[in-house]
Amino acid sequence: MRLTICAVGRLRSGPERALIDDYLGRFAKTGRALGLGGIELAQVDAKGAGQEAEHRLLEKALPAGAARVVLDERGRMLSSPELAERLAGWRDGARDAAFVIGGADGVTEEMRGSAELLLSFGPMVWPHALARVMLAEQLYRAATILAGSPYHRM
Repeated sequence: MRLTICAVGRLRSGPERALIDDYLGRFAKTGRALGLGGIELAQVDAKGAGQEAEHRLLEKALPAGAARVVLDERGRMLSSPELAERLAGWRDGARDAAFVIGGADGVTEEMRGSAELLLSFGPMVWPHALARVMLAEQLYRAATILAGSPYHRM
């Protein structure tokens, strides 16, 4: 199974990038034994050209046939174990999964409509860099749940 985080904008080096790289590295180590592989980070930049331009670039970055998960504050809030169950289901169904983080104006209605899951980290709006960190951490947490690791304690 291949996982991809497709995000509008490019993160420069700094604390958020260091956290993302740390969680992606942890995921790769834990996920490999679970058949989850690593996580690819696909960053697209429309240079202020707007939502439609971002949509076209995101569409090109999304792997064909992957389950689409679009981060949206109006989406569904899942617990960490529920996200782990979703990942296991896609893995067991031999599907890749792609997580989409839109630009400042979010994603197009077309992108929202094509999502298998609209995922929310709550009704608050988060800076894009922090949303990426939170997603990377939750994907790592999901892998540890599937591995039976004590990282996730309830």
